[in-house]
This record gives sequence, structure tokens and C-alpha cells, in this order.
Amino acid sequence: MATVAHRTAAGISCVVCAYNEADRIGAILDAIVGHPALAEIIVVNDGSTDDTLARLAAWPSVRVISYAENRGKTWAMGQGVSAARGDWILLLDADLAGLRARDIDALAAPVLDGRADMSISLRRNSLWFYRLMGLDFVSGERLLPAEVMVEAAKAMARLPRWGAEAWLNEQVLARRLRLAVVDWPGVSNIRKHEKVGALQGALEELRMTADALRVLSPLGVARQYLALLGQVTQPARPPMRRALSRVAELRRAA
Repeated sequence: MATVAHRTAAGISCVVCAYNEADRIGAILDAIVGHPALAEIIVVNDGSTDDTLARLAAWPSVRVISYAENRGKTWAMGQGVSAARGDWILLLDADLAGLRARDIDALAAPVLDGRADMSISLRRNSLWFYRLMGLDFVSGERLLPAEVMVEAAKAMARLPRWGAEAWLNEQVLARRLRLAVVDWPGVSNIRKHEKVGALQGALEELRMTADALRVLSPLGVARQYLALLGQVTQPARPPMRRALSRVAELRRAA
């Protein structure tokens, strides 16, 4: 797996959007800086008010895009993607816990091997429904062709602060990209309430949901999810899916 990633190293740009992640950005960069699959790493400092920008100085090879006003993940992603030079874009959230180089290998392999057009992570703490179904369609960790993101900066400038994933999913569906879901059993994302407290965290989660519903109606969310499931050519096979697959195998054997 790592050999495949190394062979195609020149083509992947990694974009990480960070807002007030001074306590967490180091763990992400320790896992990805120097990874042979990544030609460049771009961190977009989205108007952080903590020491995020200062911490980034410890990794001089990282390209940093920084601006003073916090404009939200969608805007930040558009800026990072428009600056990327690779043939593929690797998107990573900055608030991951447990990320290792081997997780990057696992996410990259289906695309670099030609088995899928895009890969997406299924984290350890993805919602139970997503793990049951085998797809977290709002996951922030994806590897996809750069051509999908050509209009990203313009489009994301018009979207709400948390509309990026919904927009990306529509591009995937429009192009009928083959989708690989990669199980990340050792990786989780740090929830809002763990960062800013229960009340503020709940408010931010509500804002995220409201933004998503500005891009897609509840019916549109269901349509998008089911359509993406239909384009999964490499499932993650989480516990429930493994169990169902085993039952099917036993029935065929009988």
C-alpha cells in the first residue's frame, strides 16, 4: 500500500482547514508531514484567535494560507483547494485524534490503485447510523481528483459556512464517481463540546445543521445519502456489514 502511494507521490495536495486548533494541529501535522504520498501540505488558518498560526511555524515545509477574519470551513476549503497544485486533493479535518500515516495510506490506496475515483473515511466515532450503513457522507476526510474542485473556490464563496460537504457530494453524484469507503477504526474527530463546552458546542452543532439544510432540504439530504450509497464500489464493511455479508455467504453455501 505504501509502495503505491510512493509511486504516485507527485500528484497529491493535502488541504487542512484550521480554526483555533493550536492544541490539535501538531498531531495532524506529525502524521502527514513527510508522508511519501503527499507532494504538498496546505494549512488554511481560518482567522484563528489562538496560537494556531504560531504553531505552524514548527513545520516550515507546510504552505500556510492565513487571514484575520474567521469565515468558516467552506470558505477556507475553497481557498486551500484553489492554491493546490496536485492532480488529487486530500482533504483532512484539523480536529482528528489518532491519525497515523497508515491511515493516509489506507485512504489513498483505492484511488491510486484505480479501484475508485474518490475515497472517504468512516471514523471510529461516526454516527451509529453511518457506521451501520457503511457511509459517513459528511466526513471531512476525502481523496478525490483535483478536476472535481475546479470551481470550488467560486462555489464555496457563495455557500454557507458549513456547506462544503453537501456541495462536494453533489459533484460526486453528477460525475458518477466510484466511491470507496475506508474504515478508520483508530481515528475519531473531536466533537464541538469537547473544544468549547457543552452549551457552545450544542449551538455550533445546530448552526452546522442549519447550514447544511440551507444547501439541501431534509428530503434532499435523504436523496443524496441514498444516491451516494449507490455509488459505493468498495464498502468499508463495518461490523454490521461484515455480519450481514457473512450471513449471505452461509446462505449461499447452504
